[in-house]
Amino acid sequence: MVCASWAQAFNDATTPLRWNTPADRATCTEPGSALWVEAGRAEVCIRYFAGGALEHAPVVIVMFHGDRTTEMNRAPQAIAGNTLAAKVNQARALTKRVGVPLVIVARPGTYGSSGDHGQRRQAQEFIALNGALDQLRERYGIGQFVLLGHSGGATVAAALLTLGRTDVKCAVMTSGAFSLVQRAQMIRQSKGLPSRPGRDTNGLLHPYDPAQHIAGIAAAPTRQLYVIGSTGDQIAPFALQEAFFQALMRAGHQAHLIKAQGVPTTFHQLRHDIGLKTAAQCAG
Repeated sequence: MVCASWAQAFNDATTPLRWNTPADRATCTEPGSALWVEAGRAEVCIRYFAGGALEHAPVVIVMFHGDRTTEMNRAPQAIAGNTLAAKVNQARALTKRVGVPLVIVARPGTYGSSGDHGQRRQAQEFIALNGALDQLRERYGIGQFVLLGHSGGATVAAALLTLGRTDVKCAVMTSGAFSLVQRAQMIRQSKGLPSRPGRDTNGLLHPYDPAQHIAGIAAAPTRQLYVIGSTGDQIAPFALQEAFFQALMRAGHQAHLIKAQGVPTTFHQLRHDIGLKTAAQCAG
C-alpha cells in the first residue's frame, strides 16, 4: 500500500517523474495527467501532458517523443524537464504554436509512465499506447487525432495506425525507425559490429515492426500520412523510410514522402520544425 504522502508527492507538479517503474494503480491518480490502461494481459499507467483544453475538441495533436536511452540511465532528478509542470509547459508552448490542443503522451518507462523503456518497440508498448488513446477519447470526447512522432515516436505513430485506428485524421512520422531488424543490421554493419540475426537495435527478438503490419491500417480515403526524413540520416536510414512510404502507397493509402534537411552530424534531427508544422497544417 502506498502511503498518502507519496501519492501526494507523485501528483506534485515539481516532483521528478519516475522512469522504468512497475505499474502501481495507487500512484496513477492525477486526473488530468494519468491513465490506467488494461493492455492485453498487463496493466500500465500512462502519463500525458495536455497543452490546451481537450474537452470535446474536434481535433487533438498527440505527440510521441523519440527514444530516451540516455535519460533512462540517469536519476529522475537529473533529467531535464522531467516534472509535470515542465511537460505541461512544453505542451502549452507547442499548443500555442500549432493553434489546436496538443497533448504529449509519454511512452512506457518514460516521464512517469510505467514500464521498461528498454523493452521499447515490442508489441506491448504499442498496445498500451493504443489503449491510452482510447481512454483519452472517452475521457474528453475528442473527435479525431493527428499523430505526430519523431524517430521512435514515429514508429509509435505507425504502429498505432497498424492497430486499425479509425479516429486518425493525419499522421506525421519524421525520421522514423522502420524495418527494425534490417535497420539494426545496417547500423551494426556501418559500425563494423558483428551481425545479430533477428534482433533489433535494442538486442531484442520479435520487435513489432509497422512495416510488417501495414495490412492492419484501416482504409480512410481522406486521411493523410506523411513520412518525412533526411536522405543522410545515420540513425534511421532513409532508404527504409522510403520503403515504408512505398508500402503505404501500394496498400492504397494517401501517403506523402518529404525529403527534409537534417542537422549534422547524424542528420536525424530535422530543421525548421517540419514535423510540427506539417501536423499543424493537417490539424487545421
